[in-house]
Amino acid sequence: MVTRSRSVMPAIRYGPVVGQEADLHLPAASRPPVVCLLHGGFWRTPYGRDQMADIADDLSSRGFAVWNLEYRRLGTPGAGWPATMDDVAAGIEHLAQLSLEGVHLDLDRVAVVGHSAGGHLALWVAARNQTRSEPSPRVRIRATVGLAPIADLARAYDSKVGGGVVAELLGGPPSEYAERCRDASPIEMLPLRVRQLILHGTADDVVPIDLSRRYSRAAEAAGDVIELIELSGTGHMEFLDPGSVAHTTLHRWLSAFLSAPGLRTATSDGRLSFKKTRMDRRRSDTHASS
Repeated sequence: MVTRSRSVMPAIRYGPVVGQEADLHLPAASRPPVVCLLHGGFWRTPYGRDQMADIADDLSSRGFAVWNLEYRRLGTPGAGWPATMDDVAAGIEHLAQLSLEGVHLDLDRVAVVGHSAGGHLALWVAARNQTRSEPSPRVRIRATVGLAPIADLARAYDSKVGGGVVAELLGGPPSEYAERCRDASPIEMLPLRVRQLILHGTADDVVPIDLSRRYSRAAEAAGDVIELIELSGTGHMEFLDPGSVAHTTLHRWLSAFLSAPGLRTATSDGRLSFKKTRMDRRRSDTHASS
């Protein structure tokens, strides 16, 4: 019997432009589900996917293939709307090409996870993935997770989250670029029509938890299946620590969802056929071990 070992395929190019690359962490299991990781850092250089390397390694050890994706960041040529978002969509689509080239991935079980600004991108790309028809995406996103996500660009701008970074991303203030904001802000794109988990720490002093509370209420009102978990005493950066309660909550949710029976079954409007429950807004005080 042949025993597979874990491996990493670094710096795989998904496009010709600097920054269009990703690392693929492969578990020992064959044809594993895929978690796409999107780092934060207010969409700016010098922050990069190395932030998520420990998380990628941990998830790979738990049987997931992990696609740790880079994208054009503010401070590099061409970055911002729409190129940064388009990079994320193109990077996820590239998984289909890798599959054709012989990398055995279960593309029926793909989730996207993003932290902070990466959480914005994770929600955005899930919305785009579900609504785009021409050409139809080759990779269907089944779930998306925002870790302290910037889910409402206009409100983040008004709250001075990241200083003036939202204006940098859009090319100007949301009030002056209203159409761009509607096309770029997850709260304006609801319903996403994909299963969602939002994790946010009550002690976050970088991205206000109110952004996630407002977004989750709006998503539920729009008909989406969403769960908001408020992590008591957790700040903004704990999500990058594989030993944290925040990460334990994430990997347990991913394990439960991506191994759930009937995951491949979808309704006619593209929604997964999970039983719809009301938004579970709850606090997690459990300091569980990983």
